[in-house]
Amino acid sequence: MTDSNQPVDSRRRNVLMGAAAGAAVAVSTPFAASAAPAAKAKTSANLKGSQYMGTITTRDGVELYYKDWGPRNGQPIVFSHGWPLNSDSWESQMIFLASQGYRCIAHDRRGHGRSSQPWDGNDMDHYADDLAQVIEHLDLKNAVLFGFSTGGGEVARYIGRHGSKRVAKAGLISAVPPQMLKTANNPGGLPMSVFDGIRAGSLADRAQLYLDIAGGPFFGFNRPGAKVSQGLINSWWAQGMQAGHKNTFDCIKAFSETDFTEDLKKIDVPTLIVHGDDDQIVPIDAAGRAAAKLVKNATLLVYPGAPHGLTDTHKDKLNADMLAFIKN
Repeated sequence: MTDSNQPVDSRRRNVLMGAAAGAAVAVSTPFAASAAPAAKAKTSANLKGSQYMGTITTRDGVELYYKDWGPRNGQPIVFSHGWPLNSDSWESQMIFLASQGYRCIAHDRRGHGRSSQPWDGNDMDHYADDLAQVIEHLDLKNAVLFGFSTGGGEVARYIGRHGSKRVAKAGLISAVPPQMLKTANNPGGLPMSVFDGIRAGSLADRAQLYLDIAGGPFFGFNRPGAKVSQGLINSWWAQGMQAGHKNTFDCIKAFSETDFTEDLKKIDVPTLIVHGDDDQIVPIDAAGRAAAKLVKNATLLVYPGAPHGLTDTHKDKLNADMLAFIKN
C-alpha cells in the first residue's frame, strides 16, 4: 500500500515532461480467456478539495492507481484509456462531466501510468478483471462505462466476462472492437505486418516511436494544413514513457489480436459508438461501423475528418455528445 501523503510518481512525471519539451517532433507514416473472483482490495487515497486519488491491490498483487473526481453522490462515469497512455488522457472529459455533477473515475491500466508493472497478465482478460475490481471496490452502481481505443476493448470484455448488473450505459470511443487484426473472418482488419512493425519500433527506440505516433497519425498532425500542438505531442509521449516497456509491448498483441465479437453481442445496455472517419490508427469500417452492427442498442456517431485522438482534437463536441447520451 502506498503512503497516502506522498505524491505518486510526481518527480518522475516532471522529469518526463521536461524531457518531452526538448524533444524533436518526428512525423510517421500512418499506423494504418472465466472471470476470476474479486480481490479484497487494499486502498489508499488522497483528498484535495473534491478530487480523490488512490490505489487498490488486485487479487494477483497488482497495484492499480485511480482518480475519483466530482461529487460522491453523482452518477458514476468510469473511463478506460488507450495504449500506451493512462487516465490523464481522459482529463478533458472528466473535468467537464465532473463539473456537471457526475462522479468521474479512471484508473491506470496495469503496466501503465502510476500502476504496477507486472511481467505477466498484460492481456484483455486481466484488464477486464482489473476494471471489475475497481468498480466493485468502489461499489459503483448504475455506472456509465466509456472506453477509448484499447479501453473500448477493455469495456467490451468487462461486460462479456462480468455482465452489466452495475452498468447503465456504455460508450466505445475510437475503440478497437470487434478486432483490429486482419483474419479470414475479419478481412477488413489490418495485416499482422503493421503490428509487427510497431513491436519492432518499440524494441528499437520506444521513445522515438511514441514521438512518431503522437506527432503524426494519432492526432492527424500528418495531414496537410493540420494545426500541430506540441503540448499534445509532449503529453502523449510522457504518458507512454511512464508505462512499462514489457507491458506496452505485450499490450500490442492484446489490442490488435483479441476478437471482441462475442463480447459485443453480450452488451445489453444503450451504447454510444463514436469514431472519426479519418482515423488512421483504428480504421472506422473495421471498428466503429462494424461494432455498431453487433451491439443490439447502439448509436453510431461519425465525426467527419476526425482522427483517432478525437478526445482532444474534438473534445468540445465529444463532451457535449457524451453528456447528451448520459442524460437521455
